[in-house]
Amino acid sequence: MTDFYQLTMLKSYYELGMTEQAVFEFFFRKLAPTRNFMVAAGLDTVLGFLEQLAFGSEDLSWLGSQAGFPASFLERLASLRFTGDVDAMPEGTVFFADEPLLRIVAPLPEAQLVESRLIALLHFSASVASKAARCVLAAPGRMLLDFGMRRAHGAEAGLLAARCAYIAGFDGTATVLAGRRYGIPLYGTMAHSFVQAHDDEIQAFVDFTQGHPDNATLLIDTYDTEAAARSLVDLMPRLRSQGLSVKAVRLDSGDLAEHARKVRRILDAGGCRDVRILASGGLDEHAVARLLSAPIDGFGIGSGLATVADAPVADCVYKLQEYAGRPRRKRSEGKATWPGRKQVFRCCGADGRMQRDIVGLEDEGLPGRPLLVPQMRAGERLQPIDGIDSMRSRVREQLNSLPERMRGLETAQAGYSVEISAGVRSLARVVDRFTPGAKRR
Repeated sequence: MTDFYQLTMLKSYYELGMTEQAVFEFFFRKLAPTRNFMVAAGLDTVLGFLEQLAFGSEDLSWLGSQAGFPASFLERLASLRFTGDVDAMPEGTVFFADEPLLRIVAPLPEAQLVESRLIALLHFSASVASKAARCVLAAPGRMLLDFGMRRAHGAEAGLLAARCAYIAGFDGTATVLAGRRYGIPLYGTMAHSFVQAHDDEIQAFVDFTQGHPDNATLLIDTYDTEAAARSLVDLMPRLRSQGLSVKAVRLDSGDLAEHARKVRRILDAGGCRDVRILASGGLDEHAVARLLSAPIDGFGIGSGLATVADAPVADCVYKLQEYAGRPRRKRSEGKATWPGRKQVFRCCGADGRMQRDIVGLEDEGLPGRPLLVPQMRAGERLQPIDGIDSMRSRVREQLNSLPERMRGLETAQAGYSVEISAGVRSLARVVDRFTPGAKRR
């Protein structure tokens, strides 16, 4: 699971003996115009990938059938494992453009090979977590559920989206494997097909409630939403006599706000004040914000979340910053990088709110709290990854510490301050001066 040029470069590195230590950093060059901040996610998945990095016999056999990969190269691949160091922002950390989320220090072939998979995992995970965090900010106190698997761009995407949304503050998911693998609470209602398969809508409600006496959420907009609500009110005494109750009703189409108001009035007048109303159907953070005035207790958010529909692609990269003990710098027009091993130092005010970040050299000793934390040494994890509840707490704390202007859904007129330190700028000038063939600036 890599780009072909990783293998062609590895072959040349081995032939040239270029196996000294390299330092690569992953960062976002810029954020989407609709994003005031991002949320780091995907680190556990990345570390698991690095731990298991290996070429199997079938991989090597297939590569051997391709032109340009001699037996000597395949022998090197057979023994390749990740033996490097990883420092990274813990999952749930809020970050901004130009800030390294992750740094890898490893022999050049190892550090190079992991680039494609690492970018894919971190880009997608951070994008979904950030989208989910915006939904959380838009709907304080409301239940949020991930309904995105069916329209995610692949099974892995649906699974990872459920995890990232939960880390960012969602209450649960409909994706069953996410419940099994990550311990995320599972939520499910019913589909329109369940109602349609019955000859009578009321009988469908009865059958489903009897089958799920402790967790019945009924979809009431298959035919006539308000008529179904009135039928449910009439049905409730019968259900209660059997020791059954309906937990919630779900609205999935039409004018959700207007339907919710009418259904709420019908339920309340019929003595069903404890039945909650959930809404779904093409929702995102903006739609949720517009629905807050309606009596809706929770939202199921699917396609827009799992595909990050408004910002599906972000300009993130994994770049070489040092090799063989010498700082390196890319200076392509519009894509220049800052050289050296860097750290992000976060400065907060007396009220605990974030004020500014400084991207400095690792050993520069700048004020603020360093955000990159040691995660792996010599290819081994230093400690188990944080529990998913700890990640959720971190996101909650970080969102609460954002400046108020950064918490809204609209682009903040005054962005967050990310400074590049004097030490980094000085090192860049030195690299520019001594790199052969470099353009002087």
